[in-house]
Amino acid sequence: MYPTRPRSTLRTAVVWEVVRAALERRAAELDQPVLDVLDTGGGTGNFAVPVARLGHRVTVVDPSPDALFALERRAAEAGVTDLVRAVQGDTQTLPEVIAPASVDAVLCHGVLEVVDDPTEALGHLTATLHRGGLVSLLAANRNGAVLARALAGHFDEARTVLDAPDGRWGAGDPMPRRFTAEELHELAAAAGLTVASVHGVRVFADLVPGVLVDTEPGAMEALLKLEEAAAQQPAFHAVATQLHLLAALG
Repeated sequence: MYPTRPRSTLRTAVVWEVVRAALERRAAELDQPVLDVLDTGGGTGNFAVPVARLGHRVTVVDPSPDALFALERRAAEAGVTDLVRAVQGDTQTLPEVIAPASVDAVLCHGVLEVVDDPTEALGHLTATLHRGGLVSLLAANRNGAVLARALAGHFDEARTVLDAPDGRWGAGDPMPRRFTAEELHELAAAAGLTVASVHGVRVFADLVPGVLVDTEPGAMEALLKLEEAAAQQPAFHAVATQLHLLAALG
């Protein structure tokens, strides 16, 4: 089961499989079939609802009331309303809405790029975890943006991304911040996390013309398999659009 519609699985399948397997292992370790999961910035429930369908309790903290309304509707459609809780807030207000050491796993996808202080945000997230709790961390990859801008013919912007402290290509860049793998490891370590695995996400999906994937028979399935295989290869991490770290609180 993937957390999105078929065309979108190219962007989410790798992360979903890592998260699903990690939750399964953690539940077995604790001999606890139902885990408490926090999805910060989880918006409309792209991951929260599938996690709830696995039988886990999920709290989604997001600043957008519209996104949370859509989450509640999606949860109702999936029949998991009793397992999904929507809370308006962000990483800064997290200590006010989530009790310390109260959750078994945290999903932090696309959050560190937009917060004012990534170190503080990750600290607030890990404070909600039980000892040994999991963190699924997904963030924009600086090096992947260099490749994407260069392939688009924007060579000056590609060079700017390479050198800029925040990994942006200019004032018009919609992404507030990007990270290298080393920077993400440093953030994780500072928060007391031990990284168990790293995957490259969207290694090829953002570079292959959409018309090819949509019209060529079998192309999407073949590309999906390629993404899943390449995600585990360190050589491809540098060019992925996003980096996914699975870590645990030591």
